[in-house]
Formats: sequence, C-alpha cells, structure tokens
Amino acid sequence: MNGHLEAEERQDQRPEQELTWSWGYRPRSALDRVKAMAPLPPLTPSTPLLHGEFGSYPARGPRFALTLTPQALHIQRLRPKPEARPRGGLVLLTEVSGCCTLRSRSPLDSAAYFCVYTYPRGRRGGRRRAARTFRADGAATYEENRAEAQRWATALTCLLRGLPLPGDGEITPDLLPRPPRLLLLVNPFGGRGLAWQWCKNHVLPMISEAGLSFNLIQTERQNHARELVQGLNLSEWDGIITVSGDGVLYEVGPPFLKPVPGGTAGARTNTRVLNGLLQRPDWEEAVKTPVGILPCGSGNALAGAVNQHGGFEPALGIDLLLNCSLLLCRGGSHPLDLLSVTLASGSRCFSFLSVAWGFVSDVDIQSERFRALGSARFTLGTVLGLATLHTYRGRFSYLPATVEPASPNPTHGLPRAKSELTLAPAPAPAVAHSPLHRSVSDLPLPLPQPALTSPGSPEPLPILSLNGGGPELAGDWGGAGDAPLSPDPLLPSPPGTPKAAQLSPISEGPSEMAASSGLPPPTPGAPVATSAGGPPDHLLPPLGTPLPPDWVTMEGDFVLILAILPSHLGADLVAAPHARFDDGLVHLCWVRSGISRAALLRLFLAMERGNHFSLGCPHLGYAAARAFRLEPLTPRGVLTVDGEQVEYGPLQAQVHPGLGTLLTGPPGCPGREA
Repeated sequence: MNGHLEAEERQDQRPEQELTWSWGYRPRSALDRVKAMAPLPPLTPSTPLLHGEFGSYPARGPRFALTLTPQALHIQRLRPKPEARPRGGLVLLTEVSGCCTLRSRSPLDSAAYFCVYTYPRGRRGGRRRAARTFRADGAATYEENRAEAQRWATALTCLLRGLPLPGDGEITPDLLPRPPRLLLLVNPFGGRGLAWQWCKNHVLPMISEAGLSFNLIQTERQNHARELVQGLNLSEWDGIITVSGDGVLYEVGPPFLKPVPGGTAGARTNTRVLNGLLQRPDWEEAVKTPVGILPCGSGNALAGAVNQHGGFEPALGIDLLLNCSLLLCRGGSHPLDLLSVTLASGSRCFSFLSVAWGFVSDVDIQSERFRALGSARFTLGTVLGLATLHTYRGRFSYLPATVEPASPNPTHGLPRAKSELTLAPAPAPAVAHSPLHRSVSDLPLPLPQPALTSPGSPEPLPILSLNGGGPELAGDWGGAGDAPLSPDPLLPSPPGTPKAAQLSPISEGPSEMAASSGLPPPTPGAPVATSAGGPPDHLLPPLGTPLPPDWVTMEGDFVLILAILPSHLGADLVAAPHARFDDGLVHLCWVRSGISRAALLRLFLAMERGNHFSLGCPHLGYAAARAFRLEPLTPRGVLTVDGEQVEYGPLQAQVHPGLGTLLTGPPGCPGREA
C-alpha cells in the first residue's frame, strides 16, 4: 500500500486570522499570543494530504481507497464492486470526534487497524454515533502496517486539533503533544436532573474517543465549584468544562443571590466558575484559563452562541450537546469579553452573558416554578408574562462605543472597540490546589453504550472502555475467524507521567478549602463584600455621582431593558445577531411602554432567527456601548445577572474586552451544514 503527502504552497497571509490555540498549544505570555496571531500557511479544502488503499474489518469485507484532505475523509469502495454513487463516502472532519489505531489479538494477523469515530447528521437533523474501521494490510509485517495506520491516525488527529503537519511527509506520532487534561464540573441537577446521565452517555464517550484526559466532579452544593477553582493548581489543567446550563459558569456567591420562590433547590445551588477565578490572588493569569460549556440545562445561551460560531445549524437538547462536544474535541479557543457589574450595595460581580430588567428578568425568575419542564418553562413563562404585562419607570444611561444608528443594520457588522487589555500580566503567586470531591477520571468506568449501527455496515459499533488506553472493539465485532481488536495507543505515556486522576488528590470526606488559598468557606448570610479581584472599572464613576458628558441618558417607562454580551439570549433566541465573543461591546436592547402584546410576541418570535430588528418596531431600541448605568425608578422589580436574581436597585457595568478565554472549537463557515 502506497501513501503520499502533497504539501500546499505557502501563502504570505491568512485573511481574518483569529486569535485561537489548539489543544497542543496554550499561549501563556504576550509573546506567545502574538505568535498565535502570526499568519499560517493555509491548505485549500480539497488538498489531498494522504491517499492509500485499505481493507475492512471483518477481513472478508470490501476494500476502500481513502483520501484525507484538510476538511474531510473521502472513502471510495474498490472491491468487490466499485460504487457508482458511494453512500457515506464523505466524512466531514466537523463530524469526527477522534480516531485510534488497533491491533488484532490474534498473533497470526499482521494487519493493523485504523478506526474513525463520527457523529453524522441523520435525515431528520439529529446526530448519531458511527464508526468506521479500516485494515492496513499492504505490508508483510505488522510493524510496517502499524506505522501506516499510525501515520493516518496522527495526520487526522493533527487536523482535528489544529496542529501543523510537516511539509516533508514525515508524519509520526511524535507530532502529537501529551493528551489535554480537562476538569469537568457536572451539575447533576441540570437538565431536569438528566445532566449526569447525558454526561455518561454522550460526553464521556466522545472525549475519550478524542483522546482527552479528564477528571470529573459532580458538584454538591452552592459555591462548590467556586471553592474548587479558587484552590486549583491551574497549571495542571488545559481547560475547565462545565456540564450544565449557563448558571454554572457564573458565580457571585450566596450574599449576592436572593432566594427564588418556588425555585428548585438543586438548580439554584449550582456551583459557578468565572467569578471564582477572578477572586483568586493570581486572577490576572487564572482568568485566562480556558473555560468551556457543554449544555445540559434549561438556559443554554452561551452554548447556542458557541454552536453558531462553530458553523452548525441551530440545535436544542442532545443535538446541541453533541455539537458543542464535537467542538470541544477540536480544542480551539477565543478571547471572551466579561462584564463587570457593580450593584447598589457596592458589591461587584462579573458576567459573561447579560443583565436584564423588566419582561426578560420577570420571565426568567417567575418560570423557576416550571423548571421541571426544561427549556419549555421559558415558553410558558413568556405566555404568562404577556398576560400580565408590566411596565417599569427608570433612567438608562450608556457610553456609546461609536456613533450608532438606532438599530443594527442587518447587512453590516457592528463596530468594534479597541481592546484595553494588557496582554502581559504581572507574575502571579503560586496557589496550591484543594482536594477534588466525588471525582472520577479516565480510569475504568462502566459506561452504557446504545446499540447503534454504522451507515452501510452490518456490524455493531465499538464499546468504549475508559481505561486511559482509548476505545476498545468488542470481541463480537468479527465473524468466525476474526480475532477481536485491542487498543494500540499512538503515544504511550512517558515513564513517571501521572494519570489524570493523580493530578489532584481525591477525597470522599466533607469539602474543605485549601488552607493556602486564604479564603474561608462562605457562610450563608455573611455580609456582602466587594470583589477584590478583577481589573478596575476605569470607565465608571461611583454610583450616585453624575455621569460624564459623553454618556447618553434616557428616562421613561420601559417594558424591558437587556444588556447582552454574546449573540444568544437562549439556545434558540438570537438577541444580538452581530455580537461576537470579543467585540469589546455590550449590546443594549430596550422596549418602551406602549407596545402591544401581539407586537411584543412578534419580536420574540422573530428573535428565534435574529431578525427582530428588521421588523421596524418603533418601540424597540438598540445601542452598542462600552459601559452603562441602570437606575430603576419603580420601587419593585427584578434584576438578573446571567439569569440569577440580584439585589434590586441602581447598578452599572462596563465591558472588559478579552478578559476571559472560551473554548469554542474552530470557527465554522456559515451554511456549512446546509
């Protein structure tokens, strides 16, 4: 079997190069981040990288010609009869979670095996797990066949993770760095209590197929994740992943939150991450730790924005979870703007999503009693909110980013503000890590696998065994005379390398903070304390003092006021269609009083496709800003930050561009899945 590598001509520039990093490279310093932005030699989508002939497993199956390009694996059946119209002959890399090499347990079999794990979309749009196993048997010895199978697995893994391929054709497993280490925080109460089940059935198998190493913790109480991230040795982790809804990424501590009547205790005692990172003594470096979200809750706004950034069609439920998991396996990241929110008491918290007052916050909080309905609670809450529509009087001021029209132009993007973030923070003191509680890792786990069938293949799919050695093919794969296959790792761990479970001690006892963190466990009812971490709010004068003359102020009666950072307000609600994760802007939307219930309903229905600004509603306003102040003049109301109720009263906020880092996967092309 002959394989060949064709290198694409190097180009001097790569248009619209984004600041991202792969699982194999994590920029830590200003110099590293500059290098990450350097032009890279692109390959055209159709550039053939590898080509060769493979058999199939079982051995009596057909033979195939495989061609690997930067965007797809092309499969053509050669024997017994070439297909005029190949079925399943194009495997897009956007649908691939990972691959592995395997060997036969029969000592007489000199072939090596190359397995690709995919999640193609079905006719009805949903994803379904499938696997294709190919037999490298062109050489006389197992060592030669193994080298060929590993060459293909290495090249495919490099493409999936954004790692460069050499131009000399020498593709060996040495190109691959160590497996990325992820800390997964699972809220078992998310998704109507299905988060843990979804994690076992979908997330863990996929990240195992991708070759990612992980520790997993089921959070037990409010602020559990905040305690963990405040005490972690972050140098041991390549990313912190929350498996829940949006709430787990947000952390303001119990003094900031108010009890929600009728709310589910587990849902409102979730643990959160971002504010925990910003409350560390080394927050300048800690907040750069990449964070990701795998949606298993009822509010999945950030996941919806990540899904759109990845070029996937809008999705809900398990389909959205699978899309975001596929993007996580690719490992790309993006700078994330954060919003510093100062409340009336002087306390400060950081938001990645939104600040809401009026109709949106009313629906969010009042629908808590319907949490058992999942995302449908928002639909029911909207209907009830329309039936009892309220208006609120207030004063709303903002610092415009640039001169803006009254509403965004659908054909043009929003202007971008320059980042004020310093890329070279001062050295931070070391922080010891605290115990991980109720943690599991990529040690053996009994994970149930559904009985699926690959397209065009009669045999069942591999059964995962999370033993650190990759997926394993069960013995009933082959027919008579076909020996079962076992994992053949591309890169064995060097001697002395600790397993993921050994990166941090595991404790079954009561939770406790590391003594060296200097932060005692929070006490319910403790007085509100201003956050000591995070950058200063240089654009904001103190609450209660006059605003600078370049601010815009309006006063009147409002149905709602919404300040949002990403594009999505929910997985299926595109509130700011032109927003980007790092545009340095907070997108302000408001609806004045006088709008009819029917017109308000039309706005929210149009928001599902992000075209509500094109309706020409005279009551709808929009502005792009760098900071804002909201002063409610109605004595009663609900204010929310990232969907969590906060103290009612005046508040103000400003954007800190690129303060965080979000795991998004590589950017996708619009309409790629069409």
